[in-house]
Amino acid sequence: MQRWRGYEAAPGGWGRSVVTIGVFDGVHQGHQATIGHAVARARELGVRSVVVTFDPHPAEVVRPGSHPAVLTEPARKAELIEALGVDVLCVVPFTAEFSRLPAEAFVHDILVEHLHAALVVVGDNFRFGHRAAGDVALLERLGRTFGFAVEGAPLVAGAGTVFSSTYIRSCVDAGDVRAAADALGRPHRVEGVVVRGDQRGRELGYPTANLFTHRYAAVPADGVYAARLVRRGGDPLAAAVSIGTNPTFSGRERRVEAYALDFTGDLYGERLALDFVAHLREQRTYDAIEPLVAQIAEDVERTRRAVS
Repeated sequence: MQRWRGYEAAPGGWGRSVVTIGVFDGVHQGHQATIGHAVARARELGVRSVVVTFDPHPAEVVRPGSHPAVLTEPARKAELIEALGVDVLCVVPFTAEFSRLPAEAFVHDILVEHLHAALVVVGDNFRFGHRAAGDVALLERLGRTFGFAVEGAPLVAGAGTVFSSTYIRSCVDAGDVRAAADALGRPHRVEGVVVRGDQRGRELGYPTANLFTHRYAAVPADGVYAARLVRRGGDPLAAAVSIGTNPTFSGRERRVEAYALDFTGDLYGERLALDFVAHLREQRTYDAIEPLVAQIAEDVERTRRAVS
């Protein structure tokens, strides 16, 4: 898959293409259906498929301070999109200037002049241009003018709920990692670098990896979870994960701490991923160390069963 920074990176002599556009945070089942449709149509037409996405999230530029929790960091999003068979990922820098681009100019500059779209595939709720003034109906009218077709991709739902990034964020925020996984088509992942913590886990016999996450990462609600710890180049490890402020020790800083089962190595400085499998329990405060250690032992055994 080619990766372009900005649509101006399209090379000279670029032929026709099938294009789909969106933030695609999470690359959930709905996104997969839309992108997959674009890839299939591109192959039928004998042209290349292009996914246009944006960085940073448009909400942060249009309404500063409103950046939503991020389900997939840029590298992970690119990896997931590539796995769908896309030919080109075009990441457009979303600036204040770009946000003021009228809908008609958006279509002419990106889809016509640079990407030479033969077909544009979008979801039924697609909006574009300044103040999101453009919709699918306008896109279709402009397509008739400029010579490209438009096909809508149906929304994907499960148990009566339409899958969307907003819905998945709400699941993660509530700690319902199973529902999030159902909508994503895979476990929700949180990534970060292992940094030194208070080392209380080591003192209790359960050394944990303290994960420093991205400031906008969609971290599940406080609680204890079963997860898979993924290392670069290594096999996934079952991990019991605690998220919260360590109330037993009067903690203040919210942390993500993972105890990797049956692992004795050093993880400091490594970049890891946690794929959340199940919510085990809420955070609790203990009056003594012994019941806390007993509870951790139970959490570990429940993790082993959940992840196996």
